[in-house]
Amino acid sequence: MPVRRPPSTAEGIRPSGEEAGPLPFSLPMPVPLFDTATPLAPLRDRILQVMTEVVDDGRFILGPNVAAFEEEFAAYCGAAHAIGVGNGTDALTIALRALGVGPGDEVIVPSFTFYASAEAIPPTGATPVFCDVDPETFCVTPETVKAAMTPRTKAVVAVHLFGNVAPVAEIEALGVPVVEDAAQAAGTVSSAGRPGALGTVATFSFFPSKNLGGFGDGGAITTSDAEIADRARMLRFHGSYDKVTYQHVGYNSRLDELQAAILRVLLPHLDGWADGRRAAGRHYEAAGLGDLVELPRPTEGADPAWHLYVVKHERADELAAALKAAGIGQKAYYRVPIHRQPAMAEHGAGLDLPGTEHAARTHLAIPMSAVLTAEQAAEVTAAVAAFARA
Repeated sequence: MPVRRPPSTAEGIRPSGEEAGPLPFSLPMPVPLFDTATPLAPLRDRILQVMTEVVDDGRFILGPNVAAFEEEFAAYCGAAHAIGVGNGTDALTIALRALGVGPGDEVIVPSFTFYASAEAIPPTGATPVFCDVDPETFCVTPETVKAAMTPRTKAVVAVHLFGNVAPVAEIEALGVPVVEDAAQAAGTVSSAGRPGALGTVATFSFFPSKNLGGFGDGGAITTSDAEIADRARMLRFHGSYDKVTYQHVGYNSRLDELQAAILRVLLPHLDGWADGRRAAGRHYEAAGLGDLVELPRPTEGADPAWHLYVVKHERADELAAALKAAGIGQKAYYRVPIHRQPAMAEHGAGLDLPGTEHAARTHLAIPMSAVLTAEQAAEVTAAVAAFARA
């Protein structure tokens, strides 16, 4: 039988929501799930200019653009420090280790999220402990976290899923530090501040399909704790401060200078793009989509910049097929929650997570971008209405 293999470098990996979706030059759909090309088009010349400047400068690793972006991104989030790393998964692992997480510890993490949120835990030596989510907001709650806590709990990974905001302060009030997985929440705001400065430490991904996406892999850790920031900088650089003495077994995980230069061009536009995502959500509401499916519900005080616009329907897979037939982009991201994935079987056996199971069965992402128009929202709504009448 044929052997499955991951895509080669030549084949590439096409981003879609999590780790896949249309690249800026992919073939269009009538209403695509993502539109990454339109927002970037006006910035093309400036992006090419800064890339040329990096090539001409010749400093490609931890150069001036990385330092500048770290300062600018920390200020944007409202944190004292930002540390650029190779990707969002490394950001989580390094952040946990910078917190002191290690062998014998437990880290609570939701099962309804992208696999990397849990995948990042075992490399620290700690054990992932899965908790439930509120199926209305798709986020963990103090109650679901408390139900999973034990004397070995060292940290909680609170995922700001789809751009919503987990209740970080209420969870930290339980007496355990929170690592914000803010990979999907760049541009989101809340009454408590921006993701990235709500908990003890936070992590971001700059994968191309994210709200703030580069042209390759990249990530960042943000914190206002100077000691955590210092340890994270050391861990991303082989566990060394000076490349002579190695204090720990670390990682070779540094934000690329080219990516940092590109992200510096994009960052000033993030709030405008976030406003566009919020406007897209309002277009769906105005079109009457909420009469046909359950719309995403922001957590209290949150004004999400929707990374994904995820609705719920009892016949979600049938709805997905109908939308696909109509040329409407759609995707179910987490039909199989992490605690039921083969690699996590030893940690998920016997768990009863009803909110997770309900969200996994009923969720469906529909088109969302910073430039989704009222007409496109009406077209999506019309396709959903046609399915409801069938």
